[in-house]
Amino acid sequence: MSTARPLPDPRRMRAAIAMAARARGLTSPNPAVGCLIVRNGVTVGTGWTQHGGRPHAEAVALDAAGSRAGGADIYVTLEPCAHDSRRGPACADLLIAAKPARVIAALKDPDPRTAGKGFARLRAAGIEVVEGLCAELAAREHAGFLVRQREGRPRITLKLAVSIDGRAALASGESQWITGPAARTHAHLIRAESDLILVGRGTLEADDPALDVRIAGLQHRSPRPAIISATLGEIPVTAKISARDPLLLRSAQDLFGQPYNDILVEGGAGLAGSLIRDDLVDRLLIYRAPILIGDRAPGIGDIGLADLSAAHGRWALRTTRRLGADTLEIYARI
Repeated sequence: MSTARPLPDPRRMRAAIAMAARARGLTSPNPAVGCLIVRNGVTVGTGWTQHGGRPHAEAVALDAAGSRAGGADIYVTLEPCAHDSRRGPACADLLIAAKPARVIAALKDPDPRTAGKGFARLRAAGIEVVEGLCAELAAREHAGFLVRQREGRPRITLKLAVSIDGRAALASGESQWITGPAARTHAHLIRAESDLILVGRGTLEADDPALDVRIAGLQHRSPRPAIISATLGEIPVTAKISARDPLLLRSAQDLFGQPYNDILVEGGAGLAGSLIRDDLVDRLLIYRAPILIGDRAPGIGDIGLADLSAAHGRWALRTTRRLGADTLEIYARI
């Protein structure tokens, strides 16, 4: 008498999503995917997309599993790719050759080169495909890639460190440090998960920021720095970022077509205001310190509101957490 296969296990998919997070910020323009191979209830292979986008998660996991992938369940956070590349074969073909019993995927790949073709190829080879397990959680993990596929630009996260009254600096311009050590460390972790870190010309000239990751063991994950300015001729060679291949953007329109999944914007108020005014900010990270500063140096400049009613219904609070004495609020654009 045959025994039915167990139902797809959400715990396995959550583990694959956690693996994908290890590669966040390191794989653009490819998505950071996680993959886990289970045979007879035992994990026999794991993998996540490697630095630079190759090898893909499936290739890494299959290599670890070897012949044990035959007849197994393969959990993957995104549909296996169906297009060949000079950098490696299509993951759908690698999976077909490995002959698993079932491929369980959280999301369909919106990239038109795959977009269902990977699933179709697997099914045509007699491999069962299950779609949609932990889809909402996987969509949050792959948010940058999904935004880029949908809108033609990276996901843009605006980070602000402000006082209770929403100020980013004293009237003198002094802004170090508004928040405490725990909040600053968390902000560096967000840097480490980003592909690009962007500031405006004013911030470059006033602060000469390093825009790197200053956490022991994660320095290599410093994102590429970028400056946005319509008037800056070139980035001065004396700037701290000059040795790290900084990207110079002339306007917000230059964000479209960039081969990055996630951009972190850190300053200043004018840039923040213009990006919000153009409806280009997808996520807000507000680090709020329990201090009062006064009526100068707002964190965000003019965002072009004509009346107060237009301000409502634009942002949804997703997360609030304490970081030492400070509070982090994360908002998503509605």
